[in-house]
Formats: sequence, C-alpha cells, structure tokens
Amino acid sequence: DIIKGLDLEKMTEELQAQANKSTGQKKKKLVKRVKLASSLKQAGINPEWMVMTILPVIPPDLRPMVQLDGGRFAASDLNDLYRRVINRNNRLKKLLAIGAPEVITRNEKRMLQEAVDTLINNSARQGRTVFNTGDKRKLRSLSDMLKGKQGRFRQNLLGKRVDYSGRSVIIIGPKLKLHQCGLPKTMALELFKPFVIGKLIQDGYAHNIKNAEKLIITGKKEVWDILEEVTKGHYVLLNRAPTLHRLGIQAFQPVLIEGKAIQVHPLVCAAFNADFDGDQMAVHVPLSKSAQKEAKEIMASTVNLLKPSGGLPITTASQDMVLGCYYLTQIHDGKKGEGMVFSGAEDAILNYELGNVHLQAKVKVRINEELLDTSVGRVIFNQIVPKELDYKNKTMKKNDLKNIISECLENTDSQTTAMLSDAIKEIGFKYATLSGLSIASSDMVIPKEKEALVEQASEIIKNINNQYWKGLITDDERYNNTIKIWSRTKNDITAVMIKNFTEENHIFYMIDCQARGNWGQITQLCGMKGLVANPAGRTIELPIKSNLKEGFSILEYFIATHGGRKGKSDTALKTAEAGYLTRRLVDAVQDVIIKDTDCGSTQKHDITAAESEKIGEAFENRIYGRTIAEDIADPRTGEVLLKKGIILDNAAVRTIMQHDVETVSVKSIMTCQTISGVCQKCYGLDLGTNKLVEQGTAVGIIAAQSIGEPGTQLTMRTFHMGGVADESDITQGLTRVEELFEARPPKAAAVISEINGKVRLKHKGNINEVAIISDQPIVLTYHLAKSLKVEVKEGDKIKEDQVLAKGHTKKQVLKAESKGTVQKITKTTIQVLSEGTVEKVYEIPSSKTLKVKNGYMVGVGSSLTAGHVNLRELQKISTIYDVEKYIMAEVQSIYASQGQTINDKHIEIIVRQMFSKTRIVDPGDTTFLTGEIVDALKFEEENAAVKKNGKSVAEGERLLLGLTRIALHTSSWLSAASFQETIRVLVEASTTKKIDNLKGLKENVIIGKLIPAGDIYRKKLEMDAAK
Repeated sequence: DIIKGLDLEKMTEELQAQANKSTGQKKKKLVKRVKLASSLKQAGINPEWMVMTILPVIPPDLRPMVQLDGGRFAASDLNDLYRRVINRNNRLKKLLAIGAPEVITRNEKRMLQEAVDTLINNSARQGRTVFNTGDKRKLRSLSDMLKGKQGRFRQNLLGKRVDYSGRSVIIIGPKLKLHQCGLPKTMALELFKPFVIGKLIQDGYAHNIKNAEKLIITGKKEVWDILEEVTKGHYVLLNRAPTLHRLGIQAFQPVLIEGKAIQVHPLVCAAFNADFDGDQMAVHVPLSKSAQKEAKEIMASTVNLLKPSGGLPITTASQDMVLGCYYLTQIHDGKKGEGMVFSGAEDAILNYELGNVHLQAKVKVRINEELLDTSVGRVIFNQIVPKELDYKNKTMKKNDLKNIISECLENTDSQTTAMLSDAIKEIGFKYATLSGLSIASSDMVIPKEKEALVEQASEIIKNINNQYWKGLITDDERYNNTIKIWSRTKNDITAVMIKNFTEENHIFYMIDCQARGNWGQITQLCGMKGLVANPAGRTIELPIKSNLKEGFSILEYFIATHGGRKGKSDTALKTAEAGYLTRRLVDAVQDVIIKDTDCGSTQKHDITAAESEKIGEAFENRIYGRTIAEDIADPRTGEVLLKKGIILDNAAVRTIMQHDVETVSVKSIMTCQTISGVCQKCYGLDLGTNKLVEQGTAVGIIAAQSIGEPGTQLTMRTFHMGGVADESDITQGLTRVEELFEARPPKAAAVISEINGKVRLKHKGNINEVAIISDQPIVLTYHLAKSLKVEVKEGDKIKEDQVLAKGHTKKQVLKAESKGTVQKITKTTIQVLSEGTVEKVYEIPSSKTLKVKNGYMVGVGSSLTAGHVNLRELQKISTIYDVEKYIMAEVQSIYASQGQTINDKHIEIIVRQMFSKTRIVDPGDTTFLTGEIVDALKFEEENAAVKKNGKSVAEGERLLLGLTRIALHTSSWLSAASFQETIRVLVEASTTKKIDNLKGLKENVIIGKLIPAGDIYRKKLEMDAAK
C-alpha cells in the first residue's frame, strides 16, 4: 500500500533537488534513484508491480535430481533455494496465525525476503551469500544460470552442440587437391548415415529404416559403395579451434580414406594455423540444399585464397615446397650440358629426361618465338604457370611464389589460381625430394674471428668496470655501456658469420629462399647467443658467449632458461588476452553491415606517402581498394590521371606510384553517413575477394576478426629501458592496442599543445618551461562545469583574466586566458576568438623527455613530451577526425612493427564505432531525453528534421567510448545481456520497457533466426524493392 501511494513525478523532482546539492557517493546513489523513478514513469510501470506476491517455480526438468552411484541423490541448487523459501514462508504463516510477538515475525519476514533474494540472485547481496552445507560452494541461483561463459546466453544460445559432426586428429594429405580433405570411412559413415539409409531404401537394399541400420552395422560392400556415391559432390566443413578469423572454418569435398585421422591439404594449414603435432579438427555436415550451396560457393577452400585482413594470398607455398622450387629454378656454373641450345620446352625436358643436361645448367631455349638464357629447371617450372602470365625466368624464392599467386588471381579466376597453388605444391615436393637436400652439424660454420672479437669485448668491459670502481662513472652508465658493447660484438660476429656461408651450404640455402629460419637463429647456432633478458624485462649484463653448437656452460644455461620460461608463460597469458580483445571487438561492431550503395558524404580522408612511411606500411597497400574522393592529378604536369569516384584497383595504384603522387584523397568509413551501417563507396573493395563489397556483407565482424586474429602475435610486455622506470615504461603491443580501443588514459601521458604556434624553451631549475606563441587569431574553447553560471553574452569583448562563468563558491570560477570576442555559448562550452598574440605556457618536470626544440612549429594536439596522448584530452582541444586519425596511426604502427598487415578500413570501422554515440545535454523540441545516449547520426538526422519545422534543436556532446562501453550501450538489450553484466542489463531493460528490434547479428542468433546479413539481407532488399 505504501508503494501504491507513491507519486513518481513528485519523487523524481525531490530526489533531483537533493542530488543537485549533494556530492560524491551520496550523489551517485541519488542519481541512480532518479533514473529508476523516471524510467518507471516513462515506461508506464506501476511501482507496486515490483513487489512479488506470487513466486514462479521453474519446471522440475530444469532443476533435476540425479541418482549417484552410491544410491544417494544429487539435487540441483535451485531445489535447496526453493526449499528455503517454502520453509520460511510456512513458518511465517504459522507465527502470524498464533499471533507471535512482532520482533519474531519481523525477523522471519527479513529471513523470507533474504531467501527470495538469494533464489533470484545469490551474488547480489555482499556478505550474505548462501553457501551449500558442508562445502563452501556458493549455491547457483537463477541469475547465475544466465550469466558468464557457462550461463544460458553464452553456453546454449550463442553456441550449441550440433548433430552430424565429429572430430579427429589431423595428418597431412600431400596428394589431395586444394578442394579436398581426407575423411576416415567409419567417420563418414556415421556422419552421412541418414543419406546412406535413404539411398539404401531407395535402391531397394532395405525396406525400412531399421533394416537399413542393420545392414550398415554388418558393413556389407554395398553400404560402402553407396557411401562413396552419397559423399560425391557433397561438401563438409572443417574447423580448427581456436577459430580466430573466418578462414578457421572452410568447406572441402571429402575423399574417403582408411585409418582414423582426417587428412588436410598442406596449403590450407596457414589459414587454420594448423600443424601435425597432434592437432585435432572438427567436421560438420551442411544438410540443407541452401547450406550445401553456401558451402560450395562461399566457404570452399578454393574461393578463400586471400586473407580478409590485408588482401594478401594465404594459400602460398612454404617450407619444403619453397625449397623444391628454389632448387628447381637455380642456375649454377659448370653443370652438365651447359651452353646447349634447345628448339623448345619439350626438347629441353626430353634431353633432361635422357640425362644429357642438368636441371641447373645454363642453356638457351626458344620460348614464345625468342631465344632465352634459362635452365631446364625453369622450363619445367614454367610448365605449370598459366598462359595468361609471362615466362618466369628467375630463381624462385618464397616471395616470388607469393607474387605469382597474386598475379594469377589478378589476371585469371580463383579456380585457375587454386590449380596453380596445387601445381606449385606438387612440383615443390617432387624436386625437394629429388634434390636430396639435408643438413649436418658441419654446415654450422663457426667463424674463426669469433674468439678474438669476444676477447676484445671482454677487455673493453674490464676498462669500463675499472672506471666504475674509480668512481668516474655511475652504475647506470656502467650497465648501459656493458650492454652496448656486447650488442655490438654480437652484431660483428653475425656479420662475419654470414660472410662465411657459401652458396653450397644447405643452411644458407634454406635461409636464402626463405623456406625456414633467419640469420638471428643461425647466430644462436654458430655465432653467439648474446644478451638475454630476465623475467622483469631487464637485460642481464652477463652475455652468453657460447653458441648452441659449442654448448653452454652451466651458468650460461641457467641465464638462458630465464627467457625460455618467460616466453612460455607469456604465450599462455597472451592467448587468453587476445581472445578477450577479439570478443569485445566483435561485440562492439557486430551490427555494422554494408547497407547502402553510396551515402553521398563529401568529406575526404587524405592518405600520404610520408605518413605511411612513419607508420611502417606501404603506401600502395593503404590506398588499394579505396574510392577516390577527388581527382588525382600528375604532380608534375597537372594532368588528371584518375577521376573521382573510381575505386583503386591494382592498375590504378600502379598509375599513382609511377607518377609519384604523394597524397591521395579517399572516401573513408569514419566519415560515412549511413546510419548503423556503411555504404559500398566508403568501404571500397572486399579484400577477401578483391571485388566491390556486396550489400549485406558483415564488415564489422570481418574488421573485428582481422584485428583480433594477429593479436596473439603481438608482444605483451612493458619494456623497461636500462632499468629507468617512469619515463620509458611505455606500454606496447597487445596491451597498448587494448588501451587505445578501450580509450583508457595512458600511464605517463604526454603533454600536448592546445594551440598552433612556435615553441620557446626556458630551463628553470628542474622544470622546463615550454611556451607556445601564436600570432594568428585562434578560437579558444572553455568547458563549462554543470554548476557554473555564464557571466558573458555572445559578441562581448573581453579582457584577459575576465570572469566568464562562476559557481556557488569562490573557487568555482572560469577566467579568460587572453583578450578577444565571445563567439558562441552552448550549455557545455564558451568559444572565444582571441586577439593579438596568444601564449600558452606548460611547466614540464625535467625528468620528462622533451620532443620539441626552440623555434619548432607545433600544431594543436602535438605532443611536447615523450609518452602516449590521452585521447580525451585530445578530443577536448581538436576535432573528432584528428582523434580518429591518431588512434588509427597508433594501432597501425603497433601491428606493422610486428610484421602484421591489416588494412586501414578495419581499424576505421572500430574507430567509427567508438565515436558513434552522442549524449543529450538539452533535448530542445526533439523526442530525446536529457542524459540519453543516442546514435550520433540519428541525432543529426533528428535535429535536421526539427530545424526544418523551425523548432529548437537538441544539444549534445559527442562521446568517446571504449569497446566494452559500446557493446553495453548497443540498442539491442539481448546483445548487451549476452556480452557482460547480464543481470544489470536485463534489469535495466525490464524497468525501462526496452524493445529489441533485432537489427544486429547476435540478437538474431540468440532467438534462432537467420542473421540479417549476406543473402538474407539481399533477399530482404529485393522484397522491399518489389513492395
């Protein structure tokens, strides 16, 4: 009755008034209550409905009792929790009936309330958690059954166990074609059972299902014949966990084999990240006609030759295949048959088969009407190259093979390229075998000069130590010099060692053709292992002077084990960290789909050659596949090379590179105007197919996978340079990517310039004073706190130190930094156009490294000191586009430094999502509510509509949200609940009567509908068009 009498409107006003006066924790609590009261009012929910009078009991099947071996029963926790409620309720009834004193009934009521609370959510009440009797295990309440990895959402709704699937160990299938996989017969029989039974009945071998099953058990010859027939032309899906990107599941045609292991084609191992040291893979059978069609057209291994993250071929030769092709295409002097002349390819190969000429002998052969200096090996290699490509007359290394695949894809189709890949594999394996290549320990040549170099270094180190003992240098200097000397010595030894290797040396052979290994590893084998780091990341100053061929001393061995163990534990931790990052990325961008052909945005995004070099990525890779936003002209003649609106393919990129164009303006996803999606023009080419991206493509998911998949290759550590803390503790690798995407403030943030101007430096004791002086008039933006009242009007002339706004206390004042004119006043900011010179002074402790010198010109947002920029600070003083560009460049440089290529557009999608929300400050005449968080593009659209009718527009502030926040602020409550904080999301959704429009992919998967992307999306478009 008390709750029934509540007046929500009055209550909201009272609470709001109290909240405005209070601070800290109290204010937070009051704001929460205001929010709840107003949301109940808006949703039209009566507060008395929030009191439970009837408690629903869930069906017994969902809280089963199981009999254990010893005859005892194990009951579900829920039974315990329900029992508690019933007992206490009955006791309370009895107490009320006999008229017990109030103290006792009140206690019983409290206990009943607690029992009900625990039943619904056992982890909500701190300190009052109910444990199971005997063991200290928390009872699993209704809420616990929904949340977490084992909860209903993630365990049963987003991923399910499926029928018609199996798993087994994988082995190599060197004889398979690219579109095939070897499937054990017994496994195939079980997987294709319904098809086999159907065919047995159809062909009259059996009259009903039972007989057919009996027939299968006997294993008669007819059964196997029918199995062959059924599997022909059918595709199966192979998947290797962890599935980090879409190439982790691919479709193959099964070839039935004996044995129990699945055979996998060697070229798809890179996509699956599989090796044959005991990896397992799962097989799934697509059942329906449409699933079969999709498997064949979209998921077949012959269609997925490119990596969607960077557009580079992934089915490229590696290891033995590279070695074979390298051996085949080399030319050596003095081989049998040198100088012979052949009338054509057939003639040359015939003479080789007759033993008249060696593979690697230099000969002349007539190819395409001209006489070429080549070798029989190269002639044989060119037999497999498609006729669309020219004669390849060079020694084939790994990258050359990769380039042939790329060239073939560009000039032919994927079927031809798949055949070429297979041919390279066959020829590579064949000639690697024929070459008889092997290595022995005698191939590891230890340079003679090594001992002298090590001796020399030891002498220098002795001198350094003497200087330290005499007190001429500090301990840090001694340490740093020692490290420097040993690093230099190792480099000298490496240089001498490489010179020692001849072309005949097989280790040199393997490294030269990029089949395996690198010089760093060879230095450890036969040079010197050098310096290693301890687990804290600090370099140990004792070097390992031996190499692995000589063997280590005991001390050296123990120093070396440090790094080994650190590496192992790092890898284990990193995998989980990278997996979690991928999960957050997917959740933040899962509903980004290609929705439009052209959004009509006129904004452009400049990609420059200089910036690309700084990031460490090739300029041509960055512009490939983008739509040009304005005509590209020759910098020398001014002639227009490419018209705006063209999508840059390989030919167009070549034109740009040949004419030395330095800057290309393209359309960008960051400025795309399509609401809750992206348009084809802003996205450009789909890198997985090198064709224009189709409508309905789930580009958000592809972006998340492309960034998450190489995440495991990034480093995790924070580097400590020379043991000096604070300054050099710059987070790198995976941790830094996470810091950027979650928009966290960095540890030692850089000081950034708020205006454009010239630098003037002054040293005052242990403080560096950096002044930035600007002569041009600039707009200064002052941010208003909520409690401040504005004291000036638009158009006012103001003086330096004049009060612009003040609050209740003397401390709360906002003063002008320089004289000027007030331009614009909004609810959150005051903009002032300055007059005369403006000077901004930054006092920086001398312990921080400065990045600027006297007379430098700096722009808004330039860092003045070393360290990472705080994104929110940058957002305050510059444009959103600048912050987006900064995030992109930072992320790209991390991936590029680890040799990972990710196309810009994937990062752009994520960055766009980070800025996709606006918080309403003042709703004006729109339908928004104060404090509501809405889509930034919807906000602009609604404002445009209101403006048209001459009403007042809403004011809002653009938010910068991290991944987790975006995922939780999505418009779909189902998607948010299945991500994190399940209970909080569900409570909020129910008290505000939220409606899920099922726009994204995740919410459709949860309720078991087909996802609104790909074919389904295109069909819907056609239907809408027909209407």
